[in-house]
Amino acid sequence: MREERAVVVFRKIPSLNGYSLCSLAETTDHEPLWKTAQLSCSGSGAIGSRFNFACVSVVAEKKDQREFEPTPAQLLKHPLAIAAYVPKEAAIFTAGAISGAAAKTFTAPLERIKLLMQTHGVRVGGKSSKKAIGFIEAITLIGKEEGIRGYWKGNLPQVIRVIPYSAVQLFAYETYKKLFRGKDGELSVIGRLAAGACAGMTSTFVTYPLDVLRLRLAVEPGYRTMSEVALNMLREEGFASFYYGLGPSLIGIAPYIAVNFCVFDLVKKALPEKYQKRTETSLLTAVVSASLATVTCYPLDTVRRQMQIRGTPYKSVLDAFPGIVARDGIIGLYRGFIPNALKTLPSSSIRLTTFDIVKRLIAASEKEFQRIVEENRTKFSPDGK
Repeated sequence: MREERAVVVFRKIPSLNGYSLCSLAETTDHEPLWKTAQLSCSGSGAIGSRFNFACVSVVAEKKDQREFEPTPAQLLKHPLAIAAYVPKEAAIFTAGAISGAAAKTFTAPLERIKLLMQTHGVRVGGKSSKKAIGFIEAITLIGKEEGIRGYWKGNLPQVIRVIPYSAVQLFAYETYKKLFRGKDGELSVIGRLAAGACAGMTSTFVTYPLDVLRLRLAVEPGYRTMSEVALNMLREEGFASFYYGLGPSLIGIAPYIAVNFCVFDLVKKALPEKYQKRTETSLLTAVVSASLATVTCYPLDTVRRQMQIRGTPYKSVLDAFPGIVARDGIIGLYRGFIPNALKTLPSSSIRLTTFDIVKRLIAASEKEFQRIVEENRTKFSPDGK
């Protein structure tokens, strides 16, 4: 987690008392020091005179501070500093995995109800005159046919999927934010939206086959395990079936994550500093950002789900939108919206809040580690500096 940073140290050397004047100057305001710095020396001696000299050396901080790192006794006394030894990427991965798995397990029943409502019309086809089922009816149907465990059917592959999904998404978002920063080091609103969109598409592409498996296991009868579904898909539909509906998925997730992450960051940034680090602030901000993103992007999620179903009549997004509207009306694009909203709000709140807390802990552990290093440096360094 700790980064190697260059340290420039200026020390006075008593034995160098000649007439020379040496200075280190940076010639521009926006170029790095190593490109523009000039070391100039001037003196008043005649030809053949002996001039004094000095050198400028840059040493990696890691090498310089290694001997001042916390002792085992200090780490036991200040355990928060131990986290500074964990690579930042690993910390983000772990935080994303745990928060994502917990959020998905907590909201699994609502996800199952939403999927049932979204895909009912396609699954029953001409077997039933009823084109849609309601929220309460879906709850009753699952409980009657499958019992309590039915509400968590398909949750294991979702948890397996969300571990790499959350890790890739959160890590990618932090990486893309660095890439989209302007020359002044600031991240604009457009930059935040672009970072969120790219992070959402990256994580979706990597984990999409697991999402398809979860859907098939959740809504198609006769399957008991994820491996059984996968083998049957390979045998009957080929490898391409694992990426059915990828197009609308990418189109849907890009604006959703872009709006969600961007609003979350901007709202927190706009608040007074004393409120920014409070957990309840993260929770409320996450609810606002998730609500806005869900209302905006939910129709694309419905299109994606109906394109993933085996035997779907839709071959493209442009084909699915008018088809759904013709069969169910505009309301058909928002089937399952209520359980999805009830699922999304706590899920996003848990996920983003946990990530925000862990980032603060990472910063605090680094600060604590550096404090101990400076304390040891002052205590044990020969010159007390």
